Amino acid sequence: MIPYFTTAETIADLEGILVLQGINLATRLEQEEIRSQGFVTVEHTLEMLRSLNEQERHIIAKLGDQIIGYVLAMTKKSRAEVPVLLQMFEEFDAVPFMGKPVSAYNYIVAGQVCVAKPFRGTGILDGCYQFYRERYAQKYDFLITEIARANTRSLNAHHRIGFRHVHSYTDSGHTEWEVVVWHWKG
Repeated sequence: MIPYFTTAETIADLEGILVLQGINLATRLEQEEIRSQGFVTVEHTLEMLRSLNEQERHIIAKLGDQIIGYVLAMTKKSRAEVPVLLQMFEEFDAVPFMGKPVSAYNYIVAGQVCVAKPFRGTGILDGCYQFYRERYAQKYDFLITEIARANTRSLNAHHRIGFRHVHSYTDSGHTEWEVVVWHWKG
């Protein structure tokens, strides 16, 4: 079987995202695995994912029926959907980008990214992001996200793909974040 990229269309797709997310939550990993493999921070509910997916479809990588990677989609309208991410959206409002605050642009947010461990380093993340760009570049100016500074694997992968650092901040829980943008128009 060959992996393929598509959008989340069914409850089974959303449940598959939640399974992969659950395996990779920082709260469930050992420190060595966090350091070497990366992690995800936010734990979504099925209802949250469904609501977000109704605004813009999440991008998924599948092998047969198994979700082996995903990039969640969030819009400005999504800011209240996942309360723990409200501070991220507030930071975005103030971040300058090309002479204007990010809030002045029509942007989309990579709400979370994850690739199943056996498929890391095989191009799945790149494929997910290429599909994301193909789907959303005509509608949005750029893709923005934040990555925990401690998640060096994810930071390196995002920079390799073409994301550029635009801002850093420390949240109320003392986590240091890097805000990165993949600019599609220019």
